Amino acid sequence: MKALIQRVRHARVEVDAQRVGAIEHGLLALIGVERGDDEARADRLLHKLLHYRVFADDDGRMNLNLQQASGSLLLVSQFTLAADTRKGLRPGFSSAATPEEGERLFNYLADRARATWPDTATGRYGADMQVSLTNDGPVTVMLET
Repeated sequence: MKALIQRVRHARVEVDAQRVGAIEHGLLALIGVERGDDEARADRLLHKLLHYRVFADDDGRMNLNLQQASGSLLLVSQFTLAADTRKGLRPGFSSAATPEEGERLFNYLADRARATWPDTATGRYGADMQVSLTNDGPVTVMLET
């Protein structure tokens, strides 16, 4: 699994002009599910999402994780993170999980995140989503399991 995380001041997801998820200070995590991913990888990714140190401490150094910074988490499925861009000028998606498996693992990740960190919001899997954010820093990091 992959997560492109962005430290944000706020972020929201809309589907059909209706807000389906929103957070203030925290992390926006765009989630890509690939073939061969499983619950163990989702659990490792969640651990990284909650514990990766990208928030500033009192000295301005990135030493705090999401929980220590009392931030929120917004999970958004992003099929295109599984793109193979090594050849040509069009992405290939043969390494992406099937839509059914992707949805199952994304929902598993979201459920585990909410159980562990209640200040978790999500987009809607498979929907045409509009994501708005104010990146804080900017800080953007790719996490992989």
